Amino acid sequence: MDDIQVVESKPLLVDKDLQGLREAVQQLVMKEHDVDTPHGRVHCTMKGVPKGDRPVILTFHDIGLNHKTCWDTLFNHEDMAEIMHHFAVCHVDAPGQHEGANTFSTGYEYPSMDQLAETLPLVLKHFGLKSVIGMGIGAGANILTRFALDYSNMVEGLVLININPCAEGWMDWAAHKLSGLTHDMTGMIITHLFGKEEIHHNHDLIATYRHHIINDMNQFNLHLFVKSYESRRDLEVERPVPGQNNRTLKCPSLLVVGDSSPAIEAVVECNTKLDPTKTTLLKMADCGGMPQVDQPGKLTEAFKYFIQGMGYMPAASMTRLVRSRTASGSSVTSFDGNRSRSHTHEGNRSRSHTSENRGRSHTDTMDSSNADQSVPKSTEVSC
Repeated sequence: MDDIQVVESKPLLVDKDLQGLREAVQQLVMKEHDVDTPHGRVHCTMKGVPKGDRPVILTFHDIGLNHKTCWDTLFNHEDMAEIMHHFAVCHVDAPGQHEGANTFSTGYEYPSMDQLAETLPLVLKHFGLKSVIGMGIGAGANILTRFALDYSNMVEGLVLININPCAEGWMDWAAHKLSGLTHDMTGMIITHLFGKEEIHHNHDLIATYRHHIINDMNQFNLHLFVKSYESRRDLEVERPVPGQNNRTLKCPSLLVVGDSSPAIEAVVECNTKLDPTKTTLLKMADCGGMPQVDQPGKLTEAFKYFIQGMGYMPAASMTRLVRSRTASGSSVTSFDGNRSRSHTHEGNRSRSHTSENRGRSHTDTMDSSNADQSVPKSTEVSC
């Protein structure tokens, strides 16, 4: 009889494999919640599991959208996988804007932008969250800014896409009234979301969003949300002045806008009102109204550097976009110069941004002919 050899067996999964599998399963976790607030029921979708004291990424969409149509393209992008590995995400839908929302009763008073911001502390309480990194576009950016102004201890950072800090001016009012002569509410929303180039040339994209607005959104509820945004008041944000208690954002902020976005002037104006030592203005070249849809790879790249500047993900790998640039001989450059930042308890850190030769200056200097030369300018980057 042949001798029987006993061979030491190895477990199918070692501890490291189990940990990786556990984290992968956590990323697949998605829970939908309805959070009751004094200003209405807010529909929230939590993806992933919050990790200790690390903030959660909290998103808020624009008018005519919900969290899926606004953010799916960005968060499903391959380069977001690493960020999602480190952070859970809480998507917030404005009252009545989520899929399958019931129609509000006649006479229902829709919450104002300020009241919508006041619902967010209750969202954090519902999920047991201490702080967030906010990411909003248009109306959502306006709401998140109000939230950060009033509850600064809950917001570690903000990514604000196409933000308008001002109340609707008479030019906006006139444009809406004139467009109303030839367009319905859907047409007005399309002109708010997209630039002229996209509307005139990217017919498939516009048709997709027009179909969504008409067929997937509750029209009565949508009208109330649009009306609330149009009735917004100024954010009244001021640049900090030594010795004065100005109303300003205390967290680092990344302002994002496409070169052909209808909101570009509003975003640049917002940039002049924020603390230049904590603000980065990112102009995305060859991009239209919704950067998270038009250029998700570029926005993911900028977001990763923003997070690293806050002291998180210090060992994050290069994004696919950076790798392709590096392979083609493009450079990676820091645009902070001699300026350093302190983010909460993480200490001073520097932030790097990628550059790409497009026949234009990668760092644009804002027109300062009428500005005080002694006032520091916020970092402005084009990619």
